[in-house]
Formats: sequence, structure tokens, C-alpha cells
Amino acid sequence: MFFSALPPYRGGISQFSKRLLSELELLFEVVPFTFKSQYPNWLFPGKTQYNLKVEEHKQAKRIVSTFNPISYISALKAIAKEKPQIFIVNYWMTFMSPMFVFWSKRLPKGTLRVAIIHNFIPHESRFFDRIFNKWLVNNYDLFIALSSQVAQDIKNVKPNAHVIHLPHPTYDHFEDAIDQIKARKKLSVAKDKKTLLFFGIIRDYKGLDILIRAFSRLPSDFQLIIAGEIYGSGEEYQLLIHQSTNQNIFLFNEFISDEEVHIFFSASDLCVLPYRSGTQSGVKAVADKMFVPTLISNVGGIAEKICDKHDGFIIQDISPENLSTKIEEIFKDSTLKSVRDNLKMKEMNQELSWRSFAKSLNEKIRENSSA
Repeated sequence: MFFSALPPYRGGISQFSKRLLSELELLFEVVPFTFKSQYPNWLFPGKTQYNLKVEEHKQAKRIVSTFNPISYISALKAIAKEKPQIFIVNYWMTFMSPMFVFWSKRLPKGTLRVAIIHNFIPHESRFFDRIFNKWLVNNYDLFIALSSQVAQDIKNVKPNAHVIHLPHPTYDHFEDAIDQIKARKKLSVAKDKKTLLFFGIIRDYKGLDILIRAFSRLPSDFQLIIAGEIYGSGEEYQLLIHQSTNQNIFLFNEFISDEEVHIFFSASDLCVLPYRSGTQSGVKAVADKMFVPTLISNVGGIAEKICDKHDGFIIQDISPENLSTKIEEIFKDSTLKSVRDNLKMKEMNQELSWRSFAKSLNEKIRENSSA
């Protein structure tokens, strides 16, 4: 049994889960479940929780509302009816822990309880995070961490927890990259400038403010594309853009649909992710698929799978001054092209394919089921 956000819910967890589910279904029988309601609308900081351009996952039964504990009971009945041998959940928000623990304690005897951990230490901390994480770790049997940092975070809570590190696969469900000039024309940006991309839902921890300040220090032959919905008012970013001495900034303040993702990456020379905190990045996985080199801050586990100047770029100090200097250095030497070529070779070798991820997950599940 597999529980997670799935279409029509939007975002990286939904995309990850849909893609992984399609591979797991080739290996064994899977019954998918998802939410009736994921977040109350008044708590959701974006415009909508749904991607209306994507069809609902037809096989996934919608069984629970996260903020309605009474629905946990009816959801448990739906789960128990399937008599699962393996129960897999995706975990990325600590407030989901009580729901997952409620189910885990009441599953049929012998069910292997598996949690795929996307984030363990939240980007924005809350008073209940520590206790909720401890509850989860004490009530599941196997943990799949998408970065070694997350694996260590789990071990810090429970040293004898059974944790397996499986790196985030490269996304392959988007359209292929197109000609760069054609992509820039579609976005109505300059065709002959050095182009930076900041992509994804915009939240404080992702450091967009740092990038805008750094961009203000760059010469006019650079342009910056910001593509993603701002969570919150966005007034700070709007003010920084207005004050920037380099006005070659193009803001697309909206959720970018799957059909449009390839256009933004195709138009770009370098994807910049100056995160203040992080564990793993779905944006990095998309950039790799599009063969766009990424400059990423060395925080948490977000840069642990990058070899600097080989398949990406790592920055230690994300001050605006240092970031602008690093960007200019990248464009001055010849490594940008070589990194792009190495990403193409990496894709050909299928080092981070969904099939290999699913097979590894299946192997670990089988090992633990027979233990």
C-alpha cells in the first residue's frame, strides 16, 4: 500500500510520488491512497493546492483529511481492508506524523511500515516538530532518506533506526529541452544575454532575496528569470527587484505547469539555488534532466551529490557579494560547457533513474520483510 500526495495535488511531492508509483507498479501490486483534503485553504500560502491541468490519479482512493482526526478512522478501515503486507508513506511535513502514527499502530500484524523521508527537519520550525518526528521514527520499521543529511537527522533521533539512503532520481516526465533562442523568444526575454534561472515555489529559506541582491551587482549582459509562485505577499521581492541596479529581471509569479517547465530551463545557462537550508532538491533533479548546470549552496544535504565543477557548482558563502563573484567566475572560464556535457553523460548512464530507485527500494523492502 502506498500513501502520498498525488494528482491533482500539485508540487514536488505529488510529482515524485506519481513517478515512483508508476515504477513500483511494475514490480508488485500496489494500492495507492491519497488525501481528500491535504491542507485547509486558510493555511495554504499559495493560490491553490491543485494543478487543474493534470488529471486526478485514477487509481488512488481519496481517504483522509489531514486536519480532521475523525477521518483517520475511516481511512484506517480503507487501509485495513486491503490487508497490506507493506505500508509505504511519504513524509515531508511534521504535522502529518500523528496521522501516520495512528495508522501504523493499527495495521495488521506483520505489516512492514516504510517511510520515505523527503524532509525531516522542517525549513520553518514549529514547537511540535521534535516530538512529532520522534513519534514517527518510533513507529515505523524502515526509512528511505533522499539525502545522507536526512539519514543522519533520523539517526540523531533514533541511533538504531533502520535507514537507507537512496538519492532523489532525475525527473524524466517533462518535455525535452528545446532550442535556447526559441525558448527565450517564448518567454520574451533577451536572446543574447547570460541567463540565470531561479525556479520553484518561492519561500524564505530558498534565498531569492540573496540572489536578487547579488544580481544587482552583475553587469547588464546578465538577465535573471524568476519562475515560481511566491508564498506570502512578495512585497520584499518586488521592492528588491525595483531597487536593483540591473533591471534585466523577469518575474513569473505563478505555478509553472509541467508543460511549461522545459521552456524555462531551455532558456537558461545556469540555475541558481542559494538556499539557506535544505536536504534535497527536486529543482536540481529537473535541471539535471534539462542539462542545465546548477549553482547551489552547501547547506544540509542539498549539494552532497554534486562534484564541484564537474556536474554542478557549489558555493560555500551565499552572501550577495560572494554569490555575484562566483557567478561571474563560472561564466568566465570554460567549465559551464563541460558541466553541461557531463550532465548529458550522467543521463545516458542512468545513474539516478526512477527504475533503479524503485528496484533498490523493492530490494530493501524484501530484505526487511524476510528479516
